[in-house]
Amino acid sequence: MSVRELVVLGTASQVPTRHRNHNGYLLRWDGEGILFDPGEGTQRQMLRAGVAAHDIDRICVTHFHGDHSLGLAGVIQRINLDQVPHPVTAHYPASGQRFFDRLRYATAYRETVRLTEAPVADGGVLADTPSYTLEALRLDHPVESFGYRLTEPDGRRMLPERLAAHGIKGPDVGRIQREGALGPVALEDVSEVRRGQRFAFVMDTRLCDGARELAEGCDMLVIESTFLDEDVALATDHGHLTAGQAARVARDAGVRHLVLTHFSQRYSEPDEFERQARAAGFEGELSVAQDLVRVPVPKRDA
Repeated sequence: MSVRELVVLGTASQVPTRHRNHNGYLLRWDGEGILFDPGEGTQRQMLRAGVAAHDIDRICVTHFHGDHSLGLAGVIQRINLDQVPHPVTAHYPASGQRFFDRLRYATAYRETVRLTEAPVADGGVLADTPSYTLEALRLDHPVESFGYRLTEPDGRRMLPERLAAHGIKGPDVGRIQREGALGPVALEDVSEVRRGQRFAFVMDTRLCDGARELAEGCDMLVIESTFLDEDVALATDHGHLTAGQAARVARDAGVRHLVLTHFSQRYSEPDEFERQARAAGFEGELSVAQDLVRVPVPKRDA
């Protein structure tokens, strides 16, 4: 049975707190696991959340600030220690290659796993698999930063009334799906397009076209909201978003489920992030992320 869910490993921004670890997010997408922005302490958070090194197929780093990447050293070494049986691909800004190299080889260990380095230079499509297309777009932060987006290929939804009108039933339903036609009846005559699911991951950034484009039409958007709206000047100065700004991006993009995260340590009450997001006009599903919580990707239409 396929599983599509976000496992939240950490939600703090620059400084962790007693209740919030540095960043870390594992997206389970059918049989694959994509680890986003493993900050310091990610390996321990994986243990607490029931996530194994074997669950990781890709690592996506948005940028090389410590709260988004210092956990790479431990995660990479754990992948090798556990002798993960499949190759792992790492995506990260090409401009930060020296930081990736330092983290990958921070200490001595035995390499047992093929780790493919796939640095991101200008964005665009990074991978095209049967289950999804992975792409990246540039964000607006003091250091080079990219957001990521998964798009599932569109499928087709069978229409029972049209199948019945053409006398198609039983094994013939599967046959027309596989072959695209059954005699004079084409698949398009008895079905309609079922839009593929979309997921986006947008971390440290000011408001920019990249964030808006990544969010467009997403079933789930995971987006930073480091500051509350009253601190918008600080957000702009440091290259971040407020709760209201993040919510307006989601509202305008038609996002179904908004996940706010990456909170400054100056705030101890998470309810205010939800209140400001609602005040900004976002009406879909809304989660103010907490460490070690699992958030299901909204189910697609049948």
